[in-house]
Amino acid sequence: MFNHRLDDAARHHGSAEAIPERLAVVTGGNKGVGLEVCRQLALKGVTVILTARDEKRGKDAAETLRRECQLPNIIFHQLDVRDDDSATTLARYVERRYGKLDILVNNAAISGIVADEEGLKALNIDAETWTSGRAANLLKEVFQNTNDEAFNCLNTNYYGCKRVTEALLPLLKLSTSGGARIVNASSLASELKRMPNEKLRNDLSNIDIWDEDRIEAVLDTFLEDLRSGRLEEAGWPVMLPAYSVSKMVINLYTRIMARRYPEMRINCVRPGFVKTDINWNLGVLTPEQGARGPVMLALLPDDGPTGCYFDQTEMVNVW
Repeated sequence: MFNHRLDDAARHHGSAEAIPERLAVVTGGNKGVGLEVCRQLALKGVTVILTARDEKRGKDAAETLRRECQLPNIIFHQLDVRDDDSATTLARYVERRYGKLDILVNNAAISGIVADEEGLKALNIDAETWTSGRAANLLKEVFQNTNDEAFNCLNTNYYGCKRVTEALLPLLKLSTSGGARIVNASSLASELKRMPNEKLRNDLSNIDIWDEDRIEAVLDTFLEDLRSGRLEEAGWPVMLPAYSVSKMVINLYTRIMARRYPEMRINCVRPGFVKTDINWNLGVLTPEQGARGPVMLALLPDDGPTGCYFDQTEMVNVW
């Protein structure tokens, strides 16, 4: 599939100028932090492929950025990160049109919870209580963990990230920007101190023992414990369990990939407690503030860090 060279792609468009200096794909780009990442990267001169599962919402978002922000370097392409064929179709499009990729921002994510939104608003939980995890017991009355939602969460947040990364990896290897940049959206919920299961917590901190097969075995165990009603007994996180576990393994996957591809800069980032749909708009930061970390990591210099976790724009150790 990836047997064309960059000069072939340039000839396809009639001139070498048709190939942008920097090309980015952003998943979940039609709203919230993802939309703002698209805007900020485009303002920096990056050609951005804004992707979204919903074609109309994605097209509307891209058109709004082109029209209202005067950003002609925003392109829409449909992508459902849960679907292998969708990821392959995107990769073929990028390969055919550009012949390379320089930046991938894996932003698409869901909460993995069925929420009683009116009940949640009535609790009036402040930001500090939410982000500290102390809200877990309060939320039991308004949050419901279902097998379907948990599976969908893992399939979106972890498997979706892995699916898209693997589909685009051959193009990322052809980056003309001194090594590709991959940015994976993480969360405060990924911090290992929030994992009650001590053995798993210790294992998750030891990168040497992990590969994708072992990650998937852990996720299978999590889903089985959820189905059998053993989440608390088995020591899984109580607050947003599927989401928390998905982000813990995103951190792990980031470190695995950074070791495997040292020529790239591959990092994960917590955007912050941003007011978006994923937290039922309870956050306190704006999407513009939340995009700062992902954008910074997408534009890292060639000697920038890799295999690291950032809380917004600050590198911190969460494992």
